Amino acid sequence: MLERVLYHNHCFDGAASAAYFSRFIAGTFHPNAEFRYTGMAHTASQIFDPALFDGDENAIVDFKYCSDSRLTWWFDHHQSAFLNEQDAEHFRRDTSGRKLYDPTYKSCTAFICAVGRERFGFSARDLDDLVHWSLIIDGAQYPDAKSAVELGAPAMKLTLVIEAAKGSGLVQKIIGWMQRRPLSEIVAEPEIQSLYEPLYARHIESIALIRGCARQDGGVVFFDLAGYDVEGYNKFIPYHLFPSSIYTVSVSPSSFRTKISVGSNPWSPEEPKHNLATICERYGGGGHARVGAISLSPGELERARAIAAEIVAELKT
Repeated sequence: MLERVLYHNHCFDGAASAAYFSRFIAGTFHPNAEFRYTGMAHTASQIFDPALFDGDENAIVDFKYCSDSRLTWWFDHHQSAFLNEQDAEHFRRDTSGRKLYDPTYKSCTAFICAVGRERFGFSARDLDDLVHWSLIIDGAQYPDAKSAVELGAPAMKLTLVIEAAKGSGLVQKIIGWMQRRPLSEIVAEPEIQSLYEPLYARHIESIALIRGCARQDGGVVFFDLAGYDVEGYNKFIPYHLFPSSIYTVSVSPSSFRTKISVGSNPWSPEEPKHNLATICERYGGGGHARVGAISLSPGELERARAIAAEIVAELKT
């Protein structure tokens, strides 16, 4: 039995979801299944290649829905879970009981855990810490911005490595480890440590970089990382640097897309009033009510800047 699992790549909750789902399937349905993983990234022209679904069973976790008839399992918790209304209608007509969606969950890992326990009687208590940290990391449940930026816990260190990993090989190795090993033990792996140390140094540099190029106006922090050698940053840095801010909008080009990130301050003195997923959906993006993103093609920097300016103007109102 080959179980193909598509997961949100370079994301702690995506990796944790794939790990927990694998334990759930092996513990409940197919104890001898062979699991193979495919990391998925949001791109400007999001299309599911039919060749992705090559397993005896095929699953998507923590990523958008696909109406391919070979999709067996689906778990997601994002507001923007469907590529189009046709996919949403296809999901609503499903009667398998294995296509599951609940945007009220702060992490997809916690959602899979709850469904496994409540509907199928599955429990993996040794993964409680993994579920706990998926909620903190994906749901921004840190006590304050300083804690989110300092990366003190093993899960936070591992997140830095997962988000910066080149390709999918290392992330998939981590998915395998997550199924049976504590996070502290995974972080202590020499392969992880050799990557973490220089990444942490770059993380410290990115704090200084954002401090220098970000500006706050009307409760909105904006910065543009074009021209800098940065393909990602800790999304809590702006709130650490600008604690009175309500929202952050940034532009960050990378090798495979031009990204506009939109977020809200979990510790803001004023409650955010805008649904950021809804705003991002207008431009082909999506996410959650409190955090979202838009992916354009590589090289579409000027269009990204124009969209970012429109969003900043809206959030300032």
